[in-house]
Amino acid sequence: MQTPSQEPPIVSFGMPVFNCATTVAQAICSILNQTVKNWELLVIDDGSTDDTLEIAASFDDPRIIVTRGGENKRLPMRLNECISGARGRYFARMDGDDIAYPTRLQSQLEFLGNHPEVDLVGGWVVVFRSDGTALGVRRGAVAHERICSNPWSGVPMAHPTWMGRTDWFRRNPYNVDMTGMEDWELLFRTYRHSRFANLPEIVLGYREDSLSLRKILVARRYKCMAMLRSAREDQATRWQAASGIGGQIARSLVEIAAIGLNLNYFVLRHRIPPVSSEEIAVWDDVLDTTRCKVMERVVLHKAVAV
Repeated sequence: MQTPSQEPPIVSFGMPVFNCATTVAQAICSILNQTVKNWELLVIDDGSTDDTLEIAASFDDPRIIVTRGGENKRLPMRLNECISGARGRYFARMDGDDIAYPTRLQSQLEFLGNHPEVDLVGGWVVVFRSDGTALGVRRGAVAHERICSNPWSGVPMAHPTWMGRTDWFRRNPYNVDMTGMEDWELLFRTYRHSRFANLPEIVLGYREDSLSLRKILVARRYKCMAMLRSAREDQATRWQAASGIGGQIARSLVEIAAIGLNLNYFVLRHRIPPVSSEEIAVWDDVLDTTRCKVMERVVLHKAVAV
């Protein structure tokens, strides 16, 4: 709906959104709070049935470009659309229910500038509930060799923290048939000829109130399909594929039992390493800043309406 500014941004944020009316304003405000200002935010509404589109479009900033997507095409296809329209040298992920730390963009840009051999960089995340409570911190390995040490089991790079060279994303588009596991499939497909890294710092708040058994099982099914395809293409990997598929089945059984016994929150806490008091203090400050930004917008809109 908004038109892009003339000056090319250094980074393009891609934010496909679907039914996140209660969180999207705070997510966008966290981008507005970035210490680096030369960015564009590409918001594509993926057929929301609530007020997500209207809230996103209410931001009066030429760097924020909102598109009505119409039908629900799911995340991988919408990300490819964002990448296709990106004008920045770098492309970054962002979800409509997460909160970026103010220095996220600055830290990742500095890292990619100093490490031209790296195609994609992520970072650590603080996992929080919708009431703002920090549950823990997911810390991934930093160097490519450690990140990709056991790709059949997983490649620990939190998807909403990704930032990479736009050309890399265009050469390696998301697989639209892998919804729910599109991030792992892309990393698994490219790790042999790409270089990954994680910043050893928290760059984003990741909202997670509960576990969806349906989403977990669908994602694990897609992961098994990708492993089978890899084994068919390269017979030398068939034993790794068999082991990986077995691990996915075992984890699915544990999660089915835990969620079936109403231990959802216990499993969630068990999956996340603890957060320190210092990290909680920083998180609370980030959260308060974005909340204040949202409240300022509410007050302004009410004043304009009067």
